[in-house]
Amino acid sequence: MDPPSGGDLTANTIRGVERPDLALVPDQPGTYLFRDRDGRVIYVGKAKSLKKRIAQYFSRDLHPRTQAMVDAADRVEWIIADSEVSALMLEYSLIKEHRPRFNIKLRDDKSYPYLAITRGDEWPRARVMRGRRNRRHEYFGPYAHTYAIRKTLDLLLRTFPVRTCSDAVFRRQQAQGRPCLLYHIEKCSGPCIGAVSPEDYADMVDGLAAFLRGDTDEVVERLQQEMWRAAENQEYEKAARYRDRLEDVHKALERQEVVTDRPEDFDLIATFGDDLEVALEVLHVRRGRVVGRLETVVERSEDVTDAELIGHLIGEIYGEEPPPRLVLVPELPPDAEAVSSWLAGRRGGRVEIRIPRRGTKRRLLEVTTTNAREAFSRHRLRRASDHNARARALRSLQEVLNLPEAPLRIEAFDVSTLQGSNTVASMVVMEDGLPRRSEYRRFRIRTEGQDDFAAMEETIRRRFTAYLASDRKFRYPPSLVVVDGGAGQLNRALAVLDELGLDIPAVGLAKRMEEVYLPGRPEPIRIPRDAEALYLLQQIRDEAHRFAVEYHRKLRTKRMVDSLLDEVPGIGPARKKALIRRFGSLKAMRAAPVEELAEVVPGPVASDLYAALHGS
Repeated sequence: MDPPSGGDLTANTIRGVERPDLALVPDQPGTYLFRDRDGRVIYVGKAKSLKKRIAQYFSRDLHPRTQAMVDAADRVEWIIADSEVSALMLEYSLIKEHRPRFNIKLRDDKSYPYLAITRGDEWPRARVMRGRRNRRHEYFGPYAHTYAIRKTLDLLLRTFPVRTCSDAVFRRQQAQGRPCLLYHIEKCSGPCIGAVSPEDYADMVDGLAAFLRGDTDEVVERLQQEMWRAAENQEYEKAARYRDRLEDVHKALERQEVVTDRPEDFDLIATFGDDLEVALEVLHVRRGRVVGRLETVVERSEDVTDAELIGHLIGEIYGEEPPPRLVLVPELPPDAEAVSSWLAGRRGGRVEIRIPRRGTKRRLLEVTTTNAREAFSRHRLRRASDHNARARALRSLQEVLNLPEAPLRIEAFDVSTLQGSNTVASMVVMEDGLPRRSEYRRFRIRTEGQDDFAAMEETIRRRFTAYLASDRKFRYPPSLVVVDGGAGQLNRALAVLDELGLDIPAVGLAKRMEEVYLPGRPEPIRIPRDAEALYLLQQIRDEAHRFAVEYHRKLRTKRMVDSLLDEVPGIGPARKKALIRRFGSLKAMRAAPVEELAEVVPGPVASDLYAALHGS
């Protein structure tokens, strides 16, 4: 939800953004937002005094990065808060929602591997996860490498045999009434066949979670007691199993680096970088052992001191997960008291932020800073070649197509059909030379018949009509439109853009000879095959084609399945859904014996289905 505007803006324009009448800006705590001409939030900040802080953006001696932000802005808005802590909380939530380009933020946090326990499931599952985090699940990590998580989990499954199978495999085994191999090698307790009670299973899940949180002493002590009790009762095979589990637990403990003599819980944050980028290293220490490690690089998109940078990073790190009682940092943020209050609210208890001055924690901070320095050096070596290549390609494309500015956002469109059936179209997005998959869109074409020109026209019209209607899914305009095809497809797209009153550059890229069609030119141009501009166009055109074909294949497969199942007596919507959920495709259904089909539908219906699948 976008916050409301804080007041009317005057016509006094300074450096690209209209300066608000400062008499209307309140001298109170709050949060402010800068927006560009398309309404996109490009920066979010907080202030003890909105009036004083906003006024600073219209001084004569702005830092170059701040100046770039002001130049890109079109207006400034503000929201009043009742305290500095409330302003801080609102700032963090707005940054999470809008991901403004000029705010400091962690690079793609979807790439960090975590070990998750799916607490929201009836029978929780332990699995390695990346991507968006689900509030119903419990997460541990992040870990430096995926294999480190899998190895640790594998060592613990004999002690805590929770399921690791996918939901589809779980349902399949449940329907068959027999467990998978993991049950037979004692790495799963068999909830799919009812071999464990919900209460005992919940104890296993809680035990695994406690171990991963660092509460290991209780686990080790319990296993030792069970081992000796079994030995005293002369149950030697059972005692041997507990001995093996105890060895596995000790091996898992060895994989958790011990960093303190006492069983302490804290996080340690260290940074190293320059004026443009900073490497961030975070150690999650629980009960004196490292249970998680985060290593990433942050773009220093704001003009902030090192202490202010730490404050921003704390907001990014703990925006989705609660902090420990102690957070160790190289420098205290200037608003440390407000940050501590915010963290306390996240944790539900007191949180202290401090600088380690001596002893083990000070040495640990120095080691972590060294790791950050090495990570920064590795990143700069990789980044130099990658960033320069993308910048050259964008400049090359600007020159070849005679564009007014480098196309920082490119959108490509493609149509996929088979004899006029299930016609679909795709829209893929590339920003700063990199795919922006969260912005990809798909269209089911409503135009009848096999007419690629009409399909392209419909796609462009629907996309940009949605933009003019301020649809959140299409709220940002591109710098360049690329349509897959020649002059016919391009002219249809240009006609729609002209009709809607949009001045957006567009080109067509034909697969034949890789010819590029430009508006108003009867003959295509040919970009040299070794030019980076052509490679960039091919890359986004091919991605649009892949995305469209993938969607078309999905709809075609669904139609084939629906068509065949609709012909079988006794299969209605509910049974059709159950079959698709169980087998997924016609190929899997054909490969299944009639007995397996009968596990989903009644026997006579299964026989008719088997006959229909095999053409008899």
